[in-house]
Amino acid sequence: MSRAYFPRQEGAPPPLRVTVERQVRFEEVDPLNIVWHGRYPSFFEDARVAFGEKYSMGYLDCYEQGILCPIKQMHLDYFRPLRFQERFSIEGILHWSSAARLNFEFIIRNQAQEITTTGYTVQMMLDTEMNLMLIAPPYVNDFLERWEKGIIQ
Repeated sequence: MSRAYFPRQEGAPPPLRVTVERQVRFEEVDPLNIVWHGRYPSFFEDARVAFGEKYSMGYLDCYEQGILCPIKQMHLDYFRPLRFQERFSIEGILHWSSAARLNFEFIIRNQAQEITTTGYTVQMMLDTEMNLMLIAPPYVNDFLERWEKGIIQ
């Protein structure tokens, strides 16, 4: 990775992290026996779901509060392939933002702990009528306040 996807903001709390362990399944590889490039967004999704479970900030948690969080932007950088049956990890990192958005960075490492893929997603927040939220809603503000105070890490 040549530069940070989300530069650290001065005074912001440290990013929140979660790691998921996986193994490459047969359905995820192409005829060359490497993971097809289109599978990587679903690996990112695995980390986002694990993040939601760990921090009670998942899709259904938000939905129950009237918040939808669709992906607005996604970027991937490929460095080396993953192969069938290889074990790997996906690290999901939420970077601080006081705006009504979620800035996730992802780092995929193979079983030798070499970085194979990095990337990021930006998720915007909408209400249930698909209106863009310009400021973080109370549920998210509560999460941000607990994060800022170090209650969640």
